[in-house]
Amino acid sequence: MADPATPGQWRAALKAEGVPFTELAGWTERGRDTATGKAFGPVHGILNHHTAGVDSLRVIATAGVPGLPPPLAHALLRKDGVVVLVADGRANHAGPVAENVFLAIVAEKPLPKQDKTRTVDGNDSLYGLEVENRGDGEDVYTRAQYDSMVRFNAALCRLHGWSEGSAAGHLETSVEGKPDPAGPVAGYGRRGRFLFTMAQFRRDVAERLSHQANWSPPTTQETPTVTPDYVNLGLAHGFQLAPDLWDAIEFTTEWNDEPDGHALNSPSFVKGAARFTGSLSLRFEGLAVGEVVQVRMSEYDDAGNLKLDHPIHEIIGTPGGTYGVVPLTKRLAAGRNMRVRLMNLGAEEIEVASAVLTALAWAE
Repeated sequence: MADPATPGQWRAALKAEGVPFTELAGWTERGRDTATGKAFGPVHGILNHHTAGVDSLRVIATAGVPGLPPPLAHALLRKDGVVVLVADGRANHAGPVAENVFLAIVAEKPLPKQDKTRTVDGNDSLYGLEVENRGDGEDVYTRAQYDSMVRFNAALCRLHGWSEGSAAGHLETSVEGKPDPAGPVAGYGRRGRFLFTMAQFRRDVAERLSHQANWSPPTTQETPTVTPDYVNLGLAHGFQLAPDLWDAIEFTTEWNDEPDGHALNSPSFVKGAARFTGSLSLRFEGLAVGEVVQVRMSEYDDAGNLKLDHPIHEIIGTPGGTYGVVPLTKRLAAGRNMRVRLMNLGAEEIEVASAVLTALAWAE
């Protein structure tokens, strides 16, 4: 929750974030506050739209549409990437917003599917950005547009101390089936043409917020100069695996010629952001014929909290000791680390006699 940006804050935030902008005459006095008797604010987020038309400035700023008086947004983003500041007060852009989605925006949590039975007036507390696009699935958002859209949302998030969770699309809040924003994007940074999605958009806003406001995404494909990290870990001694208990392997031996800081006596073998591929060879003693050990990779955050379990592999007991090889190919996000966990489904304790992990890991 925050007070709406003052004209001076608008200008400073957009300038710092590198948003090219211009000011429509009278924008600092334009709004629906007096006409409705409702003051704009406090604000909780930004709602993004496409105009579903062309040359939309007059409609948004001064003309409106039948049954909906102007202004229809706080700003318009032109095809050339220039933001036009339209209004500083309450604007008719959001309409009824599903209450459960609104509360998620306020809490900066993942947005749920709209519950259409309870709504709030989004015009009270959401900034509105209209992006010039026909919304017909063929009109392309220019690179300049998308870059400015990311910067605009990041500027307001940075100003108010919000995360990317405060940026939403009309299609996520509407109880009337609004489809915006949507359509093809010419590209962004090193990315070529792609379809607009709010999930990707929020990731791009989050990336901006992780840098200083004057940061710009790289736009040329660079030749990788970092070779993959060779990971070769194992056990100095076997360990006992009790029944019906997930237990992470703690690797205690590293055979790399030049150890690269892999944490020994630790269950984590790769830390994100990274990609890795390889295999894990396992040998069990005491596993009865036909009994099962389940193997899975699990993602943890830096505080040691389990965040995600990957699919289970099963190794079945055979006479004379049991051997199995589990493939390791995954991508790991920043702030995550990967562990290998085992579950003994047999009735008796067994020994994990050997565990050899060999992988190539690429930092991202």
